[in-house]
Amino acid sequence: MKQSQLFTRTIKELPKDETSFNAQALIRAGFIDKTAAGVYSFLPLGWRVINKLKNIVITEMEAIEGQEINMPSLTSRENWQATGRWDTLDVLFKTSGLDEKEYALNPTHEEVVTPLAKKFINSYRELPLAVFQIQNKFRNEKRAKSGLIRGREFLMKDLYSFHANQADLDHYYDRVILAYQNIFRRIGLEENTYLTYASGGSFSKYSHEFQVLTEAGEDIIYVCDNCKMAVNKEIIAEQNICPQCGRQDLREEKAVEAGNIFKLGTNYSDPFDLKFQDKDGEKKPVIMGCYGLGISRLMGAVVEVCHDEKGIIWPASIAPFKVHLLSLNENEAAEKIYQDLLKEGIDVLYDDRELQAGEKFVDADLIGCPYRVVVSQKTLAAGKLELKQRSNTESQLMTAKELIEKLR
Repeated sequence: MKQSQLFTRTIKELPKDETSFNAQALIRAGFIDKTAAGVYSFLPLGWRVINKLKNIVITEMEAIEGQEINMPSLTSRENWQATGRWDTLDVLFKTSGLDEKEYALNPTHEEVVTPLAKKFINSYRELPLAVFQIQNKFRNEKRAKSGLIRGREFLMKDLYSFHANQADLDHYYDRVILAYQNIFRRIGLEENTYLTYASGGSFSKYSHEFQVLTEAGEDIIYVCDNCKMAVNKEIIAEQNICPQCGRQDLREEKAVEAGNIFKLGTNYSDPFDLKFQDKDGEKKPVIMGCYGLGISRLMGAVVEVCHDEKGIIWPASIAPFKVHLLSLNENEAAEKIYQDLLKEGIDVLYDDRELQAGEKFVDADLIGCPYRVVVSQKTLAAGKLELKQRSNTESQLMTAKELIEKLR
């Protein structure tokens, strides 16, 4: 991608109506644009990051036999009344159609996936089953804040599993935990993310959250350095020791909840009469689990964790481009390097704009690609190119061949 042709551009001044770092940085660098409070457009750079996040998540969900589907964002009032949540879920966006019926913009999809599964699950032979989707969700937040971390419209992955018995659900639940840990490792947040005990509400004694440590977080968690688990503050009064190992000297931290998982039991299968026939011909309720992961929220959390005073430092696995190629009035030579990198299958953002070197360096730091390559009269005189990692302060000179070998 040539930067002169990019749909967006960087912004020098801070957005006046944004207080969170992730929103400020992403808007300034041209990744997102604010449409309304808690509602954002994802621009070309931002959508590349989202798609890389999605691809990682899809791979890990398919590795645990999840099948991808796509469910509607709009659901009739009757589905929500069946579970009692039409009147009790205070973040539910409600609307009416010209057919004079009422609908909800879904913040979650239990009310859709359960009656959907009922059409296909009849026998124990069809269990276990797991389906997932990545889709926009809606929450009628009174005060949308924190940029991508808390919005009114957001992108989320939700996985739903269906089981014949509790033991099978428990086994799958543990597999999902490992899959989520793989995701956080692959996107560079492994060291900052803790599996956190949280209240199970009406579903079970505990649920689990995946909390990312950051000062921008809205949650307080208590970290156990012994077993690398944590406890959400909401349940610390009942459980002031680590539920995993019993240790008491837990460390208080601020964090962002990037994912949560629940053992739903029959809380949703009962209202929709979702049952299966067992080996003995007896009808039994299907046992369910649900597993959420905020895709756009993850993007915001990465920015909160991975940055410096100059801008974003993207982990390589989800960076919009691997390389930011800067031409300092040497477009002919830079064009050849650009084409050579593309032939090698290396993602490149090529800054071919007619700007001063300082402006290009500032923009490169704002955007935060893992590698910056500079083509200048000085480097070309030595037959070299300058390579610098975004996370390092030192640069190094190398030939074009050496550059391709390193980046390949």
